[in-house]
Amino acid sequence: MTEVQNRRRSGTLVAVICCLAVVFDGYDLSVYATTIPALLEYEPWGLDAVQAGVIASYAFVGMLVGTLICGIATDLLGRKKMLIFSISWFSLFMLGCSLAPNPEVFGLLRFLCGIGLGGLLPTALALTVEYAPRHRRNLFNALVSSGFSVGTIAAAVLGLFVIEDLGFRPMYGVGIVAMVVLVPIVVFALPESVDFLMAKGRIEEARRTAARYGLPDPVVTAREQTERQRVHLRDLARRPLLLAAVVFGLTTLIGQLFIYGLNTWLPQIMRTAGYPLGSALSFLATMSLGAIVGATVLSWFADRVGPRRMALCGFGVGVAALLVMSASPPTAVLYGAVFLAGVGANGTSVILNGFCAIWFPPAVRATAMGSIMTVARLGGIIGPILGGVISAAGLPFQWSFYVFVIPAAVGAALVLALPRRHLDGRRLQDPESAADRDEVRA
Repeated sequence: MTEVQNRRRSGTLVAVICCLAVVFDGYDLSVYATTIPALLEYEPWGLDAVQAGVIASYAFVGMLVGTLICGIATDLLGRKKMLIFSISWFSLFMLGCSLAPNPEVFGLLRFLCGIGLGGLLPTALALTVEYAPRHRRNLFNALVSSGFSVGTIAAAVLGLFVIEDLGFRPMYGVGIVAMVVLVPIVVFALPESVDFLMAKGRIEEARRTAARYGLPDPVVTAREQTERQRVHLRDLARRPLLLAAVVFGLTTLIGQLFIYGLNTWLPQIMRTAGYPLGSALSFLATMSLGAIVGATVLSWFADRVGPRRMALCGFGVGVAALLVMSASPPTAVLYGAVFLAGVGANGTSVILNGFCAIWFPPAVRATAMGSIMTVARLGGIIGPILGGVISAAGLPFQWSFYVFVIPAAVGAALVLALPRRHLDGRRLQDPESAADRDEVRA
């Protein structure tokens, strides 16, 4: 077996573990959407749609805090320990949600869950990309990111069997499974980041880990040294990096507003449209299936024709799907439109994340990505609140789709302002470096 094959198998193992973590992340964040109809009908709490939308935003506020903490905590703990901490944290507070005595405590616990969720995805994706074959990073990123949608499907399917008979509380208690089952796997099977080991001066350990997983010797190359000398953190406050960071931030904000707003309220929108709970949850599962397909297919094309074109395509598909959904089409057509909404929403979000990582120079990449993801979290906060306001206004259910059409169209316009080329003038679909091209040929 060749060295490349060994590396791919090892990189796949890391990706599988990280994907499992993201599955629980997706379940724990999406379970709220699954239980909104039950929460609104739970008489002891007496929630209305606006209150439900605000509570939905608490988890995203927590994710914003978690994302901000993640960078500092990862520098101190390492990526592996950060992943263990994130999983354990949100699992415990998910169990707390199942026991909450009132909506105020429930909302606080959802906020605390969000802190753990906010630290998980960036850490999981960073480990995945680090151990993935260099010419398959977009694809590995998409596959791991799709774990979120798998978790959403799991929440919707479990809700079909649990909520009507047992209510919403068991749906949150399931979250403790992540700590019981997944944390031991991470402890014993996941490697620490080679980059982190190098940063801490643990050079020999870094080299042993790199050799074990078939990675290049973790020594800074001459090209990277030149890049670090030429590009510094202060350059993020200057053009062209500042302009690019602003556009990336606004575009990813729109993407998260679209996906999390629609994902949170879709079951309740379909209940309002006259569908029973089972059908309403099946629409959420269909959208999540579209999200998986969209992330994979759009990323595959992004590796070949460039992420900018595919991000524009994703937003366009999302706008068209929302317009079809608002037109009250036949049920079969509606399912198809919901599927395409998942393609456009999640596929675009995954493409934009990979686009950011490819475009910014290594010396400023971590800071740029952290700043952009922090801005993007605001979209996750705004989306659920916006959906709740529209639902509470008593407007026809079509307006719950219209309200996301405009942001998606704005997102498409912002994509046109994204860079067409790397800073050195190479087209975005080109491999990252000559070394990458040599690796592809190998």
